[in-house]
Amino acid sequence: MFRQWLEIFKKDTLMDRAYKRSFMMLDLTREMFLKAKESLRFREDCEVDVNIKDKDQEINRYEREVRRNVFNHLVVGGTTKLPSALVLVSIIIDIERIGDYTKNIVELALAHPGKLKGGQFEKDLQRVEASVEDNFAKTRVCFESGDKNSALKLLEEYKWVNDVCDDSLNGLIREDDKNIQPGDAVALGIYFRWLKRVNSHLRNITTSVVNPFDRIGFEPKEE
Repeated sequence: MFRQWLEIFKKDTLMDRAYKRSFMMLDLTREMFLKAKESLRFREDCEVDVNIKDKDQEINRYEREVRRNVFNHLVVGGTTKLPSALVLVSIIIDIERIGDYTKNIVELALAHPGKLKGGQFEKDLQRVEASVEDNFAKTRVCFESGDKNSALKLLEEYKWVNDVCDDSLNGLIREDDKNIQPGDAVALGIYFRWLKRVNSHLRNITTSVVNPFDRIGFEPKEE
């Protein structure tokens, strides 16, 4: 089904423009994530090498543009192409939410003094960070190609991330590592939660390649 929607995107000027804007939004959110992670985890000066306000406004501007193009597409083309339009709007909502969470991580980096270290949770945190970063790139490729098999593989590959984030957050609540200071524990708990949300929204985008519109954001049904 998604490949059919891709053909609609490519044949219609407005939809094609909206579709390409979604890639630009994904690239922007990935850049924000990488800069936020660098500041939070590897810098002592609480500085971020990106103007978060400008990037956030750019993402919001693209989202409004996509909505306008989709609306105009429907006005001209009628409701026969409604499913493809709804899919694209659903996807950009997920991308915009990713932008919000990466903005939150930037704000956390600016508020936290020095590098955030994970203590006994460090190994899992590094695994999650690397996987989310990798998921950005693979989600973009998967969304662009519309390949169902790649989408199913990707959904399975990073299924563990959310569980690890939850387990780590619960471990922080239980104070499993007594050496972590309260401020760091709060920051780590928030960070794990936001990493989970970013990963979840990336997964939602990937499900659009596999599922019909009514099941976007849900696990694919076994055939």
